[in-house]
Amino acid sequence: MANSSGSVTNQAIQVLQGPYITNTYGGGIQCQGPTRNFTPYVTGSASASKPYEPYYMDPVYDVTDNFGAFDADGNNIGDGILDNPGDVSFYKRTRTGQKDNYSLGVGFSMTWSTPTDKKLQDLCKRAATTQIELTSQLVANKRLDFEIARLKNCGELKLKGIQFHPKSPYYKVCADVVVNNPPGHGHPHVHAIPSVSRQTSTPESPLSSRAEDLGAPLETK
Repeated sequence: MANSSGSVTNQAIQVLQGPYITNTYGGGIQCQGPTRNFTPYVTGSASASKPYEPYYMDPVYDVTDNFGAFDADGNNIGDGILDNPGDVSFYKRTRTGQKDNYSLGVGFSMTWSTPTDKKLQDLCKRAATTQIELTSQLVANKRLDFEIARLKNCGELKLKGIQFHPKSPYYKVCADVVVNNPPGHGHPHVHAIPSVSRQTSTPESPLSSRAEDLGAPLETK
């Protein structure tokens, strides 16, 4: 009669393919591109017996049979029955053959998925490019509207003499706005400065022959 024992371990790697990568550009435009799936995996198993016993002591029994019968000369001989049944003569060290089993598997799986209709892909890419340009133009228009409104408001405030303090963090909001033609002034404009005529000669004092015009009489000492 023969006995056999063993174990079988089945391991499998399952590859799940996800959907195509979808890019959305606004305006209801969605484009799907090729997809590459890279799946690394590591598998392993271990089996061991507890407690681990590399050796065991195997008893060796006493199998001597020297007594129980006699020969023709009257000497003791064996009679086929053990003289000391069940007695252990000694123990011998015997390997059990017990082992720990380990296994390790490393690998990867990869799939490549590509749409089959290239024409639809090209049309979707063109629509995406157009949508991006349209969005960029709308952003530029909003920026222009903002700058024109800032120019108008800052210019009107500067005409009224209103502005942020130079140390204010908001001073730079209107720092680049210049008012060139304030009301009542042309640019460039010139102011006429009237010239002042200079007298080149000092008018002479009128001569008088009258004695009273000479002042008080002179006194001599």
